[in-house]
Amino acid sequence: MKTEFTAEQLKDPSIERSNQILRSCVHCGFCTATCPTYQVLGDELDSPRGRIYLIKDMLENNRVPDAKTVKHIDRCLSCLACMTTCPSGVHYMHLVDHAREYIEKRYKRPVGERALRWILSKILPYPGRFRLALLGAKIGRPFAFLMPDARLKAMLEMAPKQVPPVSRNDDPQAFPAKGKARKRVALMTGCAQKALNTDINDATIRLLTRLGCEVVVAEGAGCCGALTHHMGKTRESHGTAAKNIRAWAAEMDGEGLDAIVINTSGCGTTVKDYGHMFRNEALAEDAARVSDIAMDISELLMQLDLPEGAAKDRVVAYHAACSLQHGQQIKTYPKDLLKRAGFAVVEPADSHLCCGSAGTYNLMQPEISKQLKARKIETLEAKGPDIIAAGNIGCMMQIGSGTGVPVVHTVELLDWATGGPRPPALNADHNSAPQVPDLGRAP
Repeated sequence: MKTEFTAEQLKDPSIERSNQILRSCVHCGFCTATCPTYQVLGDELDSPRGRIYLIKDMLENNRVPDAKTVKHIDRCLSCLACMTTCPSGVHYMHLVDHAREYIEKRYKRPVGERALRWILSKILPYPGRFRLALLGAKIGRPFAFLMPDARLKAMLEMAPKQVPPVSRNDDPQAFPAKGKARKRVALMTGCAQKALNTDINDATIRLLTRLGCEVVVAEGAGCCGALTHHMGKTRESHGTAAKNIRAWAAEMDGEGLDAIVINTSGCGTTVKDYGHMFRNEALAEDAARVSDIAMDISELLMQLDLPEGAAKDRVVAYHAACSLQHGQQIKTYPKDLLKRAGFAVVEPADSHLCCGSAGTYNLMQPEISKQLKARKIETLEAKGPDIIAAGNIGCMMQIGSGTGVPVVHTVELLDWATGGPRPPALNADHNSAPQVPDLGRAP
């Protein structure tokens, strides 16, 4: 694609990067075949190719974004299926991230939208605040049908039936390896996940220590910054990301780390991009060091020789989170691990398509999100599974809200298969509040 940025414009590192990306696009349109929003809406401007044209025009002319451009950029899921499909290697993620930052700085949204985005950015990345919000939403959930705004209704419907108690395992501390120590790793405990589902981190700690890892929850680490990053709120996202970089760099320079392990793939995609996000900032070197050793839990487990398990009478439908299969290009590891543990694994049709969760997308674009959710659940249930497994909390909440099949994290099943407790989501009485074990102080 031909671009016409001026020499002055190209002095801006973000413009320079976007120019590189735009020039790599050859207009082939392969991306339209795998774009979920294009499939649902049928509008060229709701495809990656259409959005690329809109972004090029906006950036090249240095113009104030118009409502039309903003609408189509907002409708992008950032699922990154287009990057998997693209034969030219167009790095759409960096381009759309730049466009969102540009829009956030220059476009004045309607009051209601500004308020919603402000609320989400001030609540979701903070587990304590989010937990209180979930409790409030739980009370208001029976009255969701009265909400005039579909986005407010979606926020109430998002609330789980039970909000789990705080897990003290998420506090800064170290969990010693069982037997001979093989690796020392930092676990990213996240933000929203700590309020929505404490079973995932607990299972991760049990499994990794059982396989010979010392697991450290670093002092000062928290939200990865993805939620605000994808809203274009760079100051907020870099602020929280910087805390992680400093916390993990301190561990790397102290007793050392072999990996930073992440069990929420949406967070993993962002942490692995810290090197790019901070490339022109004072933390550039440490950010690159962090990105270099960041791993999805499935990547680390592939290095740890997970024991082979006996065949189990359980059919697991594996849902491939977009942030894992497209954002991190990890496609087979979770399935390989589940099979090694003894589970029968099936995959739904169109497994490359998004479930519609996509961070805050299901709250800000609820109508499109619901269509994608319905499609995903239909293809998963068509396989007749006993369990649905996924590697991202957003996907788990999205799919779980529309199916009666238990939805669990892949690591919970692997923990169970190697001696851990049965995942609480598989229990008939799961609606009762779970008791959170204290892994750091167990006898």
